[in-house]
Amino acid sequence: MTHLPILIKPDPTRVVIRPFTPAEDEAEFATAQGERAQRIADRVLALEAAETREQLHAILSNLSQHHRDVERVLLRRYHDINGLTIAAADVSSEQALLIGAYFSEEYAFEAAALFNPSIVAAPDQAGAPEGGLRFILSLRGVGEGHVSSITFRTGVLLAGGAVSIDEPSAQAVSPRIELIPGGAPDAGVRLFCDESRDLSETVIFPITEQQRHGIEDLRLVRFVDDDGDVSYLGTYTAFSGGDIRQELLRTTDFKRFDLNALHGAATRNKGMALFPAKIAGRYVMLGRQDHENIWLLTSNDLHDWEGGEKIVRPRWLWEFVQVGNCGSPIETDEGWLVITHGVGAVRNYCIGACLLDRDDPSRLLARVTVPLIRPSEAERYGYVPNVVYSCGALLHGRTLLLPYAIADNITGFSTIPLDRLLAAMT
Repeated sequence: MTHLPILIKPDPTRVVIRPFTPAEDEAEFATAQGERAQRIADRVLALEAAETREQLHAILSNLSQHHRDVERVLLRRYHDINGLTIAAADVSSEQALLIGAYFSEEYAFEAAALFNPSIVAAPDQAGAPEGGLRFILSLRGVGEGHVSSITFRTGVLLAGGAVSIDEPSAQAVSPRIELIPGGAPDAGVRLFCDESRDLSETVIFPITEQQRHGIEDLRLVRFVDDDGDVSYLGTYTAFSGGDIRQELLRTTDFKRFDLNALHGAATRNKGMALFPAKIAGRYVMLGRQDHENIWLLTSNDLHDWEGGEKIVRPRWLWEFVQVGNCGSPIETDEGWLVITHGVGAVRNYCIGACLLDRDDPSRLLARVTVPLIRPSEAERYGYVPNVVYSCGALLHGRTLLLPYAIADNITGFSTIPLDRLLAAMT
């Protein structure tokens, strides 16, 4: 591997305004004045007009140093809760804005870590240099309480193998959130991110009860359907604080995102990764539902996954504890290239690779015997020591670009010629 002199590090100054909902009263503390949220709104409404105006001016002045269109954000938050979280009332525009502020919070979504990257070619290649490729990178940002969100960067892979990362915006924009129509209790959410002027401004933070402690390890893939339609799909882990499950992100333009639950016994663990197209008329997925081996699953329904078969088992010392995928399989002339992770002694995570048959991906054709990347002395320590990990790689021509996390803290980049990688397999 050629390690590139690029690191993406967490930045605690990047903050987003996100919804805040106060905890409900416990039964023993319930009062005749209604729920806690209502009591907060009532306190705001009881202020004199001058005091409301003074407080609102201070809040807007502070937030406007870091955010655009603050009044619109706060007013939208008020309308989200008015008549639902709090009783509908006849309020002034200033009161509405101030109530919206009391039900919002700033969140430093990447203050602690920025890691576990995934990568796809950008839908729009306008401006890409000759022989190069524009790409989109998703990252797992970790903030207060070890809560994970999805954030993005953009960049260019140059013809010679060098990588350039676009400077991220200083702003971050909260999406407009809607429930997906259908009425089911677990129908999912739809996010509108049209207000982001740059993809780096888009942040997808936990929204539902199932996600409230984190949206983790998005594995993006450019998926081509049977009719030629292209969408960008990504499996990720939703963590409620007690339970985990796999969910699916879908977008066509990185402006609107649908987040839906996946169902079936195979979805109750981490690490699912979707193939970029159907095989023999069925959706195909890699999984690790037994915590140890890579499994192959197929389904007629993109959202329902059962059964499966083990196709890659721990074999080498550096993967004796478990082996899993590092993102969606990549189609090559030689077969499906799967970047893998192996866990060995002292819970060291290394990155490897294997090759599956193109027509029958249950057939393991070859695999590397030694890691492509292992924790080096310089990269050994961080939030979680002895870990290198990835959630996706990108093949451009015959060059593989592999972004990878270092110690669950920061993100680095490496490249390798595909032919050299295949020659290292046995």
